[in-house]
Amino acid sequence: MGRHRSDPIGLARIVIAAIAVVFALALLVVGGIALVNAVSGSPDKQGPSTAAPPSGQSTPSSPGTSPSQKTPAANVPLLIEVTGQATKVVIRVPDTGTVVRSGVLNPGDTLQFDEKTLDVVANNGGSLQVTIYGKVQPPQPAGQRATWYVRPKS
Repeated sequence: MGRHRSDPIGLARIVIAAIAVVFALALLVVGGIALVNAVSGSPDKQGPSTAAPPSGQSTPSSPGTSPSQKTPAANVPLLIEVTGQATKVVIRVPDTGTVVRSGVLNPGDTLQFDEKTLDVVANNGGSLQVTIYGKVQPPQPAGQRATWYVRPKS
């Protein structure tokens, strides 16, 4: 008597291999979409949130630096207002390298900082209105990275 296999042609192995290939391609597509969204800074569509900001969007930790409501005055070193789309912003103290704020700012957000020396980088400079010591900075091109430097008044 001969040996009998339940699947003499090996169709089950071919089907399993095809399913594995489809699954791998689906993972690549989903991963690619997530990578493009992460790099481009396009925020996910979300409703209003009352939760605390995520860890990447923590409130400033340096003493003497605090975001608050808009109070335009000539003695306020930095005032940022989001007038366009949400954009990622990084604000740091250049002397120490301390990151004061890093995260996505949403439309309508307003931040004020009291540090005398700051560097500000935004992924979409056209979304922000930046005021340094009471002087509104020139608008930046929409969709392009922009940098502002806050230095002590002389």
